[in-house]
Amino acid sequence: MNYKALAERLLPGQYPALESYETRYPLRNLPEKAEVTRLAPSPTGFIHLGNLFAAIANERIAHRSGGILYLRIEDTDLKRKVDGAVEAVIKALEYFDIRFDEGAEIGGDETYGPWYQRQRAEIYRAFVKHLIEEGRAYPCFCTEEELSRLREEQTARKEVTGYYGKYAKCRGLSEEEIYQNLDAGKPFVIRLKSMGDPEVKHTFHDEIKGDITVHENDQDVVILKSDGIPTYHFAHAVDDHFMRTTLVIRGEEWLASLPIHIELFGALGFPLPRYGHNCSLMKQEGETRRKLSKRKDPELSLEFYRKEGYHPRAVKVYILTLLNSNFEEWYLKNPEAPLEEFKFTAAKMSKSGTLFDLDKLSDISKNELAKLSAGQMRDFLKTWAEEFGSEAQKAYFSDEEKLLGALTLCMGIGGKKRRKDFTTASQAMELLRYFFERPAEFEPYRVEETVKHALLVGFLKTYSPADDAQTWFAKVKEVAAENGFAAEMKDYKANPDAYRGSVADVAEVLRIATTGKANTPDLWTIQHILGEAEVRARIAAQL
Repeated sequence: MNYKALAERLLPGQYPALESYETRYPLRNLPEKAEVTRLAPSPTGFIHLGNLFAAIANERIAHRSGGILYLRIEDTDLKRKVDGAVEAVIKALEYFDIRFDEGAEIGGDETYGPWYQRQRAEIYRAFVKHLIEEGRAYPCFCTEEELSRLREEQTARKEVTGYYGKYAKCRGLSEEEIYQNLDAGKPFVIRLKSMGDPEVKHTFHDEIKGDITVHENDQDVVILKSDGIPTYHFAHAVDDHFMRTTLVIRGEEWLASLPIHIELFGALGFPLPRYGHNCSLMKQEGETRRKLSKRKDPELSLEFYRKEGYHPRAVKVYILTLLNSNFEEWYLKNPEAPLEEFKFTAAKMSKSGTLFDLDKLSDISKNELAKLSAGQMRDFLKTWAEEFGSEAQKAYFSDEEKLLGALTLCMGIGGKKRRKDFTTASQAMELLRYFFERPAEFEPYRVEETVKHALLVGFLKTYSPADDAQTWFAKVKEVAAENGFAAEMKDYKANPDAYRGSVADVAEVLRIATTGKANTPDLWTIQHILGEAEVRARIAAQL
């Protein structure tokens, strides 16, 4: 068969000499052992925890080695493309402080761009044409219906599904048959002519899992689709070579494709980058574990963490505990240190499924938020509210003094021990509501209505915003005693039957009337922040 003539018929026209691409995309001028890593999502509009998992690993490995992290958009599948998806990816990753050195919508060293695969079509076609000329690729005219029937037949026979061996019917077409199909205008794809034997296995060193066994590829995979755009398999091989990627950290679901990628790099004459396949994120469900699911688990989406308002450092800390087995110990010893100081390595990444625990993330988030100053917390909440908050919540920030006072109290700033009431921005804004909005709902009072009325009236008679905390509490004790409650806790504990309750019960009534809640930080401080007019109005509304 005249492969050169066939290549010209299938992909007509002149393409640059393949050697010119090596000059056009030279080796990067980086320090010895510097790693070039990448994140390469598809623009589907859904960026998930697995993307962040890989992004953090790739970012740490690249930057700790003095290397490069770039963002490539794998947009070869137009059916899945969503408008605005790339911007959403970048925005989500920026929130978690993933710092790219170059890439799509980021810029950087233009030498290795463009970073959208559809903009690199000429390069792929040049190499596909070369493979056809070498007899390593061929046209396939099978329709979707034929391929579907083929899969059904293989499934019924309990055989491996795919286009290979005796099932690769277009592989054996004669030159005459190929040209007859082309002359008839039949659409075609280009497939790799695999030379592998699946019975042949060899050892492959995975940067995360260690030495693993890999069989040779025998699948004649599609490398160029009928629209002239390559498949992911082919495009990623060409791009990783010419973007000079040294290390690919990706999910273990790609292990099944590793034989294909090994053969593709070999067929193209490119050195294979090192691969590390990180473990799947698992969720405990009863007695079993399962992979996090886009359909079942909202926490798989990165948008979930932004909408809930998890602090980005908290999420990053938690993921690092999952990524490197020695991170948690380091973090406990260095809780204030920049995370960049941790010596992250691929070798310490988990080799098997990792359990993702939202409760543990929440605990870490409480700790991280408790470290912030009132001003830092205000800024964090304001950024969240501007994007996700209600109009009422956005208005909280118009009264700077009240907000900072509320945050100082609720975070225990200046006290003996910092409070850890806040977990996320959304939850914190809800906890702060009673400082800015009068309660619409009230937790139940544990006293009779007439007793509640008497306690509130008694409090209003003596209440003065000029009172310090001790004077204020002394007046509460007086109201308690006047209404049959023990003014001193020791008296109540010694003889509880002699009283309606204790001064603590009276304080609870005042707390609910003021905030709607039975448990809050210091009530005197809350009332001081609210101001006399608001305190009197709220309590009067409960009479």
